[in-house]
Amino acid sequence: MPASSTALHRRLLAARAAAPTYPEVGATREAGLPAGYAHLRRRIHLGHGPEVLERAGRYVLGWGSQLGSGFAVHPYAPAEEGATVLLRLSPPGLRQPRLVIPCRVVWTVDEPDRIGFAYGTLPGHPECGEEAFLVTMDAAGEVWFEVTAFARLASWYARLGRPVAVLCQYLAIERYLAAVASAASRRPRAFPAPAGRVRSAHRVRPGHRTHRTR
Repeated sequence: MPASSTALHRRLLAARAAAPTYPEVGATREAGLPAGYAHLRRRIHLGHGPEVLERAGRYVLGWGSQLGSGFAVHPYAPAEEGATVLLRLSPPGLRQPRLVIPCRVVWTVDEPDRIGFAYGTLPGHPECGEEAFLVTMDAAGEVWFEVTAFARLASWYARLGRPVAVLCQYLAIERYLAAVASAASRRPRAFPAPAGRVRSAHRVRPGHRTHRTR
């Protein structure tokens, strides 16, 4: 096994043995988010009907939001409660990832009117908190994708560059929305490409609805 693969495997084993870095595990299931964190919600309209729900939901469960935003997922498999993964990001022009983010899937849902999951942070993540990715269909048959997060900066380098870190989080979520909107508008494969495959994101269509809470 190459040295880089060995190091990655060790990090994965350490992450699997670790506990989440925040006590409110699973709180993104609830309407109210816990105090003491920055709260963030983004919502976008995807289309109409069960077919759109199914297409977008499978994409989200297959880590499409992350893969479509430039992250690699290790090990790659559709999101499953209790699974631990490393999200990896390489700046442009660099072959090896320079940011490895450990996280754990804390809940999943696969129901006739909603599909999605949430992951929480583990030691080594630059933030502390939870993020949820949920596709829903309302009573009128309209389909929506929403990202919900509560987080605070955890690492010294994130706290040192707080304005940049906050901007990066905002831009990442906008890319999540764009990736799912693009997937919902076409007929993709059942799941996104394996870890390491990077797709370019598309701009969110005009007219999408977003809001932010604190």
